[in-house]
Amino acid sequence: MEIGIIGLSKSGKTTVFNALTRGHAKVTAGAGGGKPNVGVAKVPDARLDKLTAMFKPKKTTPAEVTYVDIPAAPEGLGKEAGIGGEYLNRLQRADALLHVVRGFDDPSVPHVQGTVDAFRDVGTMDMELAFSDLAILERRLKRLEADLKRAKVIERDALHKEEALLTRVKDALGAGKALRDMLLEAEERRVLENYQFLTGKPLLVALNIDEAHVPKEAELAKELGKHITGAAVRGVALCGKLEAELGQMAPEEEREFRASLGAGESGLVRMIRLSYDVLGLISFFTVGEDECRAWTITRGLAAQKAAGKIHSDIERGFIRAEVIAYDDLMKAGGMAEARKLGTLRAEGKTYEIKDGDIAHFLFNV
Repeated sequence: MEIGIIGLSKSGKTTVFNALTRGHAKVTAGAGGGKPNVGVAKVPDARLDKLTAMFKPKKTTPAEVTYVDIPAAPEGLGKEAGIGGEYLNRLQRADALLHVVRGFDDPSVPHVQGTVDAFRDVGTMDMELAFSDLAILERRLKRLEADLKRAKVIERDALHKEEALLTRVKDALGAGKALRDMLLEAEERRVLENYQFLTGKPLLVALNIDEAHVPKEAELAKELGKHITGAAVRGVALCGKLEAELGQMAPEEEREFRASLGAGESGLVRMIRLSYDVLGLISFFTVGEDECRAWTITRGLAAQKAAGKIHSDIERGFIRAEVIAYDDLMKAGGMAEARKLGTLRAEGKTYEIKDGDIAHFLFNV
């Protein structure tokens, strides 16, 4: 899973990137230029910790999330110019977008628009994403117009359907509706996937607050939720600066410091939970003496396809899966006991892997 981090200049998005990845990317007050910062966050999962304690493997491998801190365009955002060039190309490859919105006031780092107004900035970024999509739509519609003039009769029906679909999307964007919120048929979504429109991607909005407002994180997140809508949109409030500092501490020291500040669970944990939720993802596990590992898949994925996440040969030669729910394994106390209780079961290739399932795939190639 790859998440692209965006935000207006001086919003603190690189600080949030450092908090999420426990990184040390250079934070600058200015906009523009530079290469993206790329970092990997290990997904915290108490279930994997307990499985490790049970099986005592040589190796434990958590799931991972890649965060890409996209540098601001040289000309800056917030000017209704859209996102283009290499910045657009990188964002198009992301599975979801994380918009860091400034919610802190710091006179030494003035806001690009003069005042701090998080909800205004949410709207500004929404427009930038829409302008980028509209630019792609307009270019494609012009090409379709030219293609239709020279197309053979047998080709025209498909071209007319694409033209009608793109026109509908363009009208919706012009009316302020993001692609992710449009009602579309499955075939229409497949067509649009080729374009990687930014307003079609799931969106996370992180309100970057100052330390004084940390005790009000839940209240501020609730208020943010009133201003961001859509089935594929989620919001969270966190203090990027504080989270980045805490992320450099030893785990026990971090827990104690959080408790003293009333900071609750880490921003990383909350962000990853929201990321999984907005993308419709779950985790399943493989266990054994050599390795205990978490795997990230789309909710509803069949066992045979889930096996392919481990190796294509396992998917190709799939015979069956031995599956047990995490809670059932914990109650049994081990695989041998679970087998006696009948909670370890055999499933076929169409079985939908559930969140927390422990699976062992049998295959023959």
